[in-house]
Amino acid sequence: MDSTHPSHLLLPIRPLVDHAHGAEDAPYTLVEYGDYECPDCGRLYVILRDLQKDIASRLRVVFRHYPLSGIHHHAEQAAEAAEAAGAQGKFWKMHTLLFERQDALHTKDLIRYAGELNLNVDRFRNELKNQTYSERVRADFVAGVQNGVNHTPGLFPK
Repeated sequence: MDSTHPSHLLLPIRPLVDHAHGAEDAPYTLVEYGDYECPDCGRLYVILRDLQKDIASRLRVVFRHYPLSGIHHHAEQAAEAAEAAGAQGKFWKMHTLLFERQDALHTKDLIRYAGELNLNVDRFRNELKNQTYSERVRADFVAGVQNGVNHTPGLFPK
């Protein structure tokens, strides 16, 4: 398969950058470019969550941000919230909350979730306000565009 094939992942998994859930040596890895406000991504989240429970040692999921902010007005800040939580060691816990509460992604909701996760809420609030992780989210988005993603979820087996 050449690098122009739409299902070929152009940007390899970056161990210290990408968010991966599951065993590193799992025989199957799925890279998702996703949007926390996207209904299809929400449905996929449930499928992958349940699938990982069934075959936990055999599937690794890597999540990259692809907020479609033109139609999902809260998606970009939600992605930044996931990164802010990740900086405090709780990316996947915030990821879960964001998908399970897709209808409540306003700033006040995100700050409430930070409190529920026992994050340093002042730090979290400041990082959201200052858009500390906007470049990180943008880098994932650009990588997705370069890989041919034009809708969410964008999925790539690895």
